[in-house]
Amino acid sequence: MNRFVLPLAVFVLMVGLLGYGLRLDPKKVPSPLIDKPAPAFSLAMLDDPSRQLSTADMSGQVWVLNVWASWCVSCRAEHEVISLLANRNLVTVVGLNYKDEPADATRWLKQFGNPYATSVIDRDGRVGIDWGVYGVPETFVIGADGMIKYKHIGPVTHESLEKKIMPVLKELLS
Repeated sequence: MNRFVLPLAVFVLMVGLLGYGLRLDPKKVPSPLIDKPAPAFSLAMLDDPSRQLSTADMSGQVWVLNVWASWCVSCRAEHEVISLLANRNLVTVVGLNYKDEPADATRWLKQFGNPYATSVIDRDGRVGIDWGVYGVPETFVIGADGMIKYKHIGPVTHESLEKKIMPVLKELLS
């Protein structure tokens, strides 16, 4: 009888942990980078690879970094919303083109429109790793102090733009 109790207890514990995990929202993964300095990068610009953009170039301003790729279906779904954000002209929206072929990314922006002040190329994904990117799309709000103030995992929707991102931006811009 005792030899069945321990396996049964382990099984019940595992079912309980699985049940708990299934109720969690994967978009609410806490980022250890919130209120920490934005990881530094200096990357080639997609539209002119002979030029670079760095986090130092963004110093002193509130800005948004949107991680995207031409192969990302969810990026296409959020593209209209990122375009709406950019068209408000409140902040600079920078694209981080993640693990993508530059020719594919350029073609994608020509087809769907380019909401970014510029996009930089993170071909091997190393900058994405520094920023704690789990996958694309992800969006970061960076304050004028260079600190990451908000991270959105997954596609930005109209609702998440208005209820999550805009309040953070308005607070930072006030």
